Amino acid sequence: MAGTKQETRNSITLKGSAQLVSEFFYFGINSILYQRGVYPPDSFTYKQQYGLTLFVTTDEKVKEYLDNVLAQIKDWLEAGQVQRLVLVVTNVDTKEVLERWSFNIQHEAGFDPQSLKEGKEGNKDLKIIQKEMRDVIRQITACVTFLPLLDCVCAFDLLVYTHTDVNVPEKWGESAPCFISNSQEVRLKSFSTSVHKVDACVSYKIDD
Repeated sequence: MAGTKQETRNSITLKGSAQLVSEFFYFGINSILYQRGVYPPDSFTYKQQYGLTLFVTTDEKVKEYLDNVLAQIKDWLEAGQVQRLVLVVTNVDTKEVLERWSFNIQHEAGFDPQSLKEGKEGNKDLKIIQKEMRDVIRQITACVTFLPLLDCVCAFDLLVYTHTDVNVPEKWGESAPCFISNSQEVRLKSFSTSVHKVDACVSYKIDD
C-alpha cells in the first residue's frame, strides 16, 4: 500500500500570530539598520533565524528601544488596533527623510477582531510562514543593490499607525507621517500567518 504524504498544519492563535509578527519585525528592523549602515557593523552580532544568518544590534539603547516598541506592537496586534509599522531613516544634520520602510498589517479574510476575541484560530504550517518571512528578509538584504548610498550620518525612528481610539503610552507622542517629497517606491513580498497579513514596501529619495 502506497504511503500518503501528510501536510503538517499548525493552529495559529491570535496571540501566537502576534508573537510571530512582532518577532519578524525585530529581525526585519535589525536587518535594515545593518544593511543600510545606520549603525557601524561592529555594533551587531549574528544570529540564526528563518534558516538565515541575520545581524542584530548589540547597542543597549537600540535594543531597549526596539524591545519597548515591539512589546507594545505585540499588545496592539492582539487587540486588533495596529495598522502599520514604518521605519524612517533620516539625515541627522538636515533631518531630511531619506528612506521609509513600511509594513502594512491586515487581518486575513474572516479574522476580524471580534471573531479572534471569540477564539477563532488560523491554520498554516509554521515552516511555510517562516519561509515567507525569509523571502521578505532576503529582499531587504537585496535592496542594497538599488537603494542610493547613505553617505551621511543617519538616524532611524519607528512610526506606528493605530486606530484612533487606542490607548497610547504616555512616553509616546504624535508624529508627522515623514513622507519623502521626491521618492521612488518598491513593493516587497508579503507574508501571512493565516491570521495576520503583512505587506512591505520601501520608499527612497531620488535625486532632484
